[in-house]
Amino acid sequence: MGSNTSRAVDTQTALDAIRRIVQALRESSRWSERHVGLSAAQLFVLRTLADAPGISINDLATRTHTHQSSVSTVVTRLVEGGLVRRLRSGEDARSVTLSLSARGQRAATRAADVPQHRLIRAIEGLTATRRRQLATALVEVATRMQATAHPPAMFFEDRSRARRGTRVA
Repeated sequence: MGSNTSRAVDTQTALDAIRRIVQALRESSRWSERHVGLSAAQLFVLRTLADAPGISINDLATRTHTHQSSVSTVVTRLVEGGLVRRLRSGEDARSVTLSLSARGQRAATRAADVPQHRLIRAIEGLTATRRRQLATALVEVATRMQATAHPPAMFFEDRSRARRGTRVA
């Protein structure tokens, strides 16, 4: 196999893998919009909070492997929709913890597992060397695409949704 053929095969293999991942995330997003009335990112945050109630925004960002500003935007929408509560910590009034409302808990239980959690588990299941190689390669691809100007948003979180309400079916 020549170097051009090998390059083409490797490129297609990589793109097909990315397409499969994006497809799974997109299908999840459509399902959550249709059945729960939330974006996939909102449902991902709800599921994460269901598993770890009483955490801070920074802890939530760490658990979702997301930039703090992106997760904060999603949380704000969930608070406005009555699905998440922000509570001042009794120990430190400057500290805020997050918890699900009863409505948020019901919405979270409608999706036992979300693809974002499966993606995180799959990446975490790689050896340390493979995780580093994957991270390095993807950063390089994003840089070559000139796609690094803004903090990355959560998967399939429509920034325009901030002005629209959050509905839960």
